[in-house]
Amino acid sequence: MKTKAVRLYGKKDLRLEEFELPAISDDEILAKVVSDSICMSSYKAATQGTDHKRIPDNVADNPIIIGHEFAGELVEIGKNWQHKFKAGQKFSIQPAIYYPEGPVGILSAPGYSYPYCGGDATYVIIPKDVLVQDCLLAYDGPGYYPASLAEPLSCVIGAMHANYHTTPGSYEHKMEIVDGGKMAILAGVGPMGLAAINYVINRKDRKPSLMVVTDIDQSRLDRAASIFPPEAAKLNGIELIYLNTGDVADPVKALRDQTGGTGYDDVFVFAPVPPVIEQGDAILGQDGCLNFFAGPSDPNFKASFNFYNVHYASTHVVGTSGGNNDDMVESLEMFAQGLDPAGLVTHIGGLNAVPETTLDLPHIPGGKKLIYTHLDMPLTAISDFAEKGKTDPLFAKLDEICKAHNGLWSVEAETYLLQNTFA
Repeated sequence: MKTKAVRLYGKKDLRLEEFELPAISDDEILAKVVSDSICMSSYKAATQGTDHKRIPDNVADNPIIIGHEFAGELVEIGKNWQHKFKAGQKFSIQPAIYYPEGPVGILSAPGYSYPYCGGDATYVIIPKDVLVQDCLLAYDGPGYYPASLAEPLSCVIGAMHANYHTTPGSYEHKMEIVDGGKMAILAGVGPMGLAAINYVINRKDRKPSLMVVTDIDQSRLDRAASIFPPEAAKLNGIELIYLNTGDVADPVKALRDQTGGTGYDDVFVFAPVPPVIEQGDAILGQDGCLNFFAGPSDPNFKASFNFYNVHYASTHVVGTSGGNNDDMVESLEMFAQGLDPAGLVTHIGGLNAVPETTLDLPHIPGGKKLIYTHLDMPLTAISDFAEKGKTDPLFAKLDEICKAHNGLWSVEAETYLLQNTFA
């Protein structure tokens, strides 16, 4: 079986190549990738090369396939896994497999560490490492892109589950956000922030009474409010406020005022920017938990933290990097029940667009860049569909479909794209 894939050979050395996959063993599965969402973590891996903890030292001679937010269909099942999987099943993968016997030990992950398993490919071999960790997950919901976006949503789910709180006089840590509490999501209208808003609003078992989402870009805030309007959040018992902290003289005071001066129980920081982290620290209430969600590239990254409040107000900080398998299962179940992550997607493209898009990702505005790996298509913003549609009937129809879905990508748009272009 031949595959086309984007492979990493070293720092900023990504190559789109066609090559032969070996025959699968009894402990492997051949799969067809349909969609992959490009993550900032792939940018970090591509720019750091072997300095990245998940990238093997020998990629110059044994390149790996990048991309870890992918979905598709199973094609051929190795004998030892035919009791569990069937050809034709749709799938998603939890890439954080935490497998000590992998290429780089416990940090091994599809999209970082394997020569035949990554999302930016037409066909891949899912290795035993993924299967024995139960990280190949069946997906029964509509379309493919939700399954690609299950991994980023699982990261948000994991962050919510990782927050903790205490009881005075007790040493027990109570995991989770405060039910009915006050939450702030800082720098929260990028792709992952939008995933967090979506999850918090639609979660059934636990939610805050107040959620304040900040940014300094009003157009991004307006887009978030159009996708997740405060009126819809109110129906689920949440007062949702979008706040432009670039427009106020004292952001900390403005944020604390939203709580009546008490501060926040749960604060999530979605940008690796010291002033934003320090802002988050300053708005914590008694026993408040700050979750530093955004992963920095600089190993010496630092920000100050008020240790007077740590001592006397029991404030504390956690950091999460990815979700676990249970978080992925929860993510896929929510999608199968109707939760739609389409608001995260702002661009689509084909496999040919992956190298340039990945290496330039920090400079491309918007949200998630969704790749359909069997297509040859430049990265295209949904907002540009109308203009391209003037000369291309495909984009004219996609624009029509997206406008019918509040300007968002959808299963209908994906289905039309695949039926009219898929090789």
